[in-house]
Amino acid sequence: MAQDKKQVEQITDMEVDFAQWYTDVCKKAELIDYSSIKGMFIYRPYGYAIWENIQKELDARFKATGHENVSLPMLIPESLLQKEKDHVEGFAPECAWVTMGGSEKLEERYCIRPTSETLFCEHYKNIIHSWRDLPKLYNQWCSVLRWEKTSRPFLRHREFLWQEGHTMHATEEEAREETKRMLNIYADFLENVLAMPVVKGRKTDKEKFNGAEETYTVECMMHDKKALQAGTSHYFGDGFAKAFGITFTGKDNQLHNPHQTSWGVSTRMIGGIIMTHGDNNGLVLPPRIAPIQVIIIPVAQHKPGVIEANQAVMDRLIKAGFRVKMDDSDQSAGWKFAEYEMKGVPLRLELGPKDMEKNQCVLVRRDSGEKSFVSLDGIEETVAAMLDSIHDGLYQRAKKNLEDNTYACSSLEEVREKMKERGGFAKTMWCGDEACEIRMKEEAGVTSRCMPLEQEHLGDVCAICGKPAKHMIYWGVAY
Repeated sequence: MAQDKKQVEQITDMEVDFAQWYTDVCKKAELIDYSSIKGMFIYRPYGYAIWENIQKELDARFKATGHENVSLPMLIPESLLQKEKDHVEGFAPECAWVTMGGSEKLEERYCIRPTSETLFCEHYKNIIHSWRDLPKLYNQWCSVLRWEKTSRPFLRHREFLWQEGHTMHATEEEAREETKRMLNIYADFLENVLAMPVVKGRKTDKEKFNGAEETYTVECMMHDKKALQAGTSHYFGDGFAKAFGITFTGKDNQLHNPHQTSWGVSTRMIGGIIMTHGDNNGLVLPPRIAPIQVIIIPVAQHKPGVIEANQAVMDRLIKAGFRVKMDDSDQSAGWKFAEYEMKGVPLRLELGPKDMEKNQCVLVRRDSGEKSFVSLDGIEETVAAMLDSIHDGLYQRAKKNLEDNTYACSSLEEVREKMKERGGFAKTMWCGDEACEIRMKEEAGVTSRCMPLEQEHLGDVCAICGKPAKHMIYWGVAY
């Protein structure tokens, strides 16, 4: 891709100021806008369309595994929130409260949901009575509110869009299986739809979700070598069930507490797409969630038959199932090229009088800038193959970034030096002691990302304290 700036509006080079580059892309690709309330953003149509495609793809996966969508209230009574101590303490600093109803003060404060475990538990208590009522596999698409002190488009909003799955199971084994299944669904989606390679693992006790027994995560590496927690899946055990008095009569005719899971991803994924695939010319979208997969630009559109020929190609591609747009506005071709390059449209199709004579068109890839002259015969198959190739290319480039910037280290000092010089992920052996985890953060400036499910043996002792090692662990700087 040529580096000379031909955009309608220039953006900051990521090598100069990555944070400003990111903000520029969010704004100039027309993904998001700021509202009058700090930390609350407006999802513009193009940005929201990306989320709709993410939602559609994930929702199909959830339904294929037996999950059903529900909708619960956005307000949580304070007394209900207080039932699970660790949970409420973890979210207390982020809670926003409703204290007035119209002109009257409420008898009890209501929390605007930061997450919905307690609401689901209240509901489950009313509908779970027998082993025949299990499992309950519910999911909710909604927004939540967390009163963050700092905000950044897609990555950290006070109000953000997400999905939150909440399930109940008769046994620990079933609940643990669900926890891993949903983690794998997220990992498969990230890699095979968003072209983002992941590290799957379990969070340390220090970093796990408030109230969970275990938290599993999919971690991704961005262009700037920072980590993004792209999704999490939690095993709660029966702690919430006991706190809320949820019981069922088992096959043994005895009362039992069900075992619970929770899992979720959010619009943070869009931030991940931007920072994984974007370049100095703007957004680069993975084809499988791009709102426009092919942009058609008529060349010399004022000449007879050009618009009709482009329309005919568009109709064929739409019939074949592609998301296609034709720009026949009076803007110049150069303006259009720059506009859709900024918006990250995976494939540009150009068709003019000379192409019509040869029964061909020009296809230009957004990821590489590669230009191809292809026959209009079988254009549907050509476009499908090229979109798949773009996905594979994006994935391989992101995987190379992850692999090239992941380092096996044998000491805290080595982690500190690697992170200072190059950033990325450091992987070390760890004794499991929280004191070592805290020391790594204080002295090397990194936090634990996860203990990967695929453990490697890098040595016998902890890289921080020298005691016998229990786990291999990833460290990094995270968003």
